[in-house]
Amino acid sequence: MNIYAEYRNSVVEVLLALAEEGVLPVNLDYSRVTVEPPREAAHGDLATNAAMVLAKQAGIKPKVLANHLAEKLRAVGGVTHVEVAGPGFINLRLSFDRWCEILQAVLRSGAAFGASDKGAGIKVNVEYVSANPTGPLHIGHARGTVFGDALASLLGKVGYEVCREYYINDAGAQVDALGRSVHLRYREVLGEEIGDIPEGLYPGEYLKPVGEALATRDGEKWLNSAEDFWLPTVRQFAIDAMMDLVRSDLELLGVRHDVFTSERELVGAGRVEEILENLDNRGLIYTGVLDPPKGKKPDDWEARPQTLFRATNFKDDVDRPLKKSDESWTYFASDIAYHRDKFHRGFSELIDVWGADHGGYVKRMVAATDAITEGAANLDVKICQIVRLLENGMQVRMSKRAGNFVTLRDLVEEVGPGVVRFIMLTRKNDAPLDFDLTVVKEQSRENPVFYVQYAHARCHSVMRMAREAMPNLDITNKALGQADFSLLRDDAEINLIKEIAAWPRILENAADSHEPHRIAFYLYDLASAFHALWTKGSRENPLLRIVRDDDPSVTTARLALAQGMQIVIASGLDIFGIEAVKEMR
Repeated sequence: MNIYAEYRNSVVEVLLALAEEGVLPVNLDYSRVTVEPPREAAHGDLATNAAMVLAKQAGIKPKVLANHLAEKLRAVGGVTHVEVAGPGFINLRLSFDRWCEILQAVLRSGAAFGASDKGAGIKVNVEYVSANPTGPLHIGHARGTVFGDALASLLGKVGYEVCREYYINDAGAQVDALGRSVHLRYREVLGEEIGDIPEGLYPGEYLKPVGEALATRDGEKWLNSAEDFWLPTVRQFAIDAMMDLVRSDLELLGVRHDVFTSERELVGAGRVEEILENLDNRGLIYTGVLDPPKGKKPDDWEARPQTLFRATNFKDDVDRPLKKSDESWTYFASDIAYHRDKFHRGFSELIDVWGADHGGYVKRMVAATDAITEGAANLDVKICQIVRLLENGMQVRMSKRAGNFVTLRDLVEEVGPGVVRFIMLTRKNDAPLDFDLTVVKEQSRENPVFYVQYAHARCHSVMRMAREAMPNLDITNKALGQADFSLLRDDAEINLIKEIAAWPRILENAADSHEPHRIAFYLYDLASAFHALWTKGSRENPLLRIVRDDDPSVTTARLALAQGMQIVIASGLDIFGIEAVKEMR
């Protein structure tokens, strides 16, 4: 029950009626018409921009159109007051009964409240993590992991068919370096003095067990042989070991993917040649010389003919190379083939979650996706900015395991998966984030995880209090839904009802914008509204206590309100992959 969507439909119906009466032209574009909460609660319950966005199309002054709309909106069910404000905004107030209907819907629907079929079963591919299989996941990966997983759950909540995918970058120089690094550790296990790890190889202690496992399996088979002989086998062994490590780290965070796609297998199957032949046949590949990159001096630039994709035909800034100087494919060429593969698997909506260092890669990939699908697919790339790990105001840089970076496992073991998940979603993905270990261990309002969980636990505490104080009171959701909501008249109670009612709108808007952080903001505001009601009853006015053993009717109504809040918080935390706690320890 999205009350804002309901009244937007009512506004559109009024506009159509005005068109039938000749006040407005027919066939106006209503796509920009919105119904939202007003910026200031004092202005009303709902606000619509209809007159402002349609006036120019209609050839009518905004205020004149607003007055026409206002007159008809006064007759819409549940509307008690309509006001034209400023140059043509319209504010509406709703009857208290309409808000109470929403509370009843929450209690009736439970966790399904707010879910919708807006996505209409459209298949969406969300690719996230996709870290190179060269080491354990670090704190930067944690943010993209949590973001992608939450976004996938959010889209599923509003009716999309979602596939969670991990792209294994198991081709190229980095996995060759991994294979050589593991071979070095393998030689070390077999008694060879290896000295310092050479430049370009991976020095992490996490590779020692991999070298030991290889020695256990194969003995001295690879000890004195040529690299051409041992590298393919050792490289694959190392990749498999690293992916086992990655899966283990993801499991610790509660993340599971539906599909793992191998770059090496994609390239080996000839998918790169296949798609580039397609582009070539369409005149989208040519041999040319690129201008030097910005900031390069002419004498630093070697102009040479290259195989180029006409990315500028698809709104990119420059055309992009498809082959390296040694004639091997660029990563971009492989990525083109990969995105075509996703499209051919039935996905027209593609979402890629990338790290902060990939921002310059976005335009070319969007251009390539447009080209290979001939405009039939949409690619949305979400960049997750850096995470700074702090403790007592100082940045933490070193890992117990990796040496030169903080691992995801280190972080999860320190504070728990739920805390990691929530904090990673307290900022928009493209804004830097400070993860303060000191703050997230506090039991205060400054710790958003604690504050939201405490609201949920407090509700359970209230229910226990009610059962103990009034054992004969029926507090099932069905009974609570039949409470006398007219008894909820305090501003704190009404504000909480309205916050609960906003949940379906928040869900759909967050899904439409691919911004799960909106859920975190909302949950904090909802928790704040509940804590305000609790504080008012416990400290300011005893008559506002939720459990009143002298007044079963008031108690039932307030328990219904608390239960509605609890249902919504649990639903929001579930999208984040976080268990809602019943008591704080």
